Amino acid sequence: MTFVILGCALPTYASWWPLFVILFYVLAPIPTLIARKYTEDSGSNSNPCLELAIFITMGIVVSSFALPIVLARAPADEGTIKPGACYLTLAGNVVVYSTLVGFFMTFDQDDSDYSMW
Repeated sequence: MTFVILGCALPTYASWWPLFVILFYVLAPIPTLIARKYTEDSGSNSNPCLELAIFITMGIVVSSFALPIVLARAPADEGTIKPGACYLTLAGNVVVYSTLVGFFMTFDQDDSDYSMW
C-alpha cells in the first residue's frame, strides 16, 4: 500500500490515478470469502461455487495489475501516469496480494485454533 501512495504522492509523478487499485484490493477477497462461508464440504475434489469465486477473484487481481499498465501506456495528453508510478503501483500490488495469499493459507488450515475465520 505504501508503494501505491508513493506512486501518487511523489512530486515527480503528481497523479492520483494509481489509487484506483485500492478498489481492487477491497473487492479481491470478497468472492472467495463468501464462497468459503456458504459452500458445504462434501468431500469431493471439485466445488463449482468455490471455483467460480476463485475465477472471479483472479479476474479482479489481473485487472489490478492491468490498470496501471494501461494508464502508463495511454497517450500522455490524457492525464495518465508516468512509468515510475506504474512500477510503484505494481510493486504495491505484489505486496498486497502476497499478504492476502498468506492470510488465506494461514487461516485455511484445519488444525489451527482460529476456526472463526
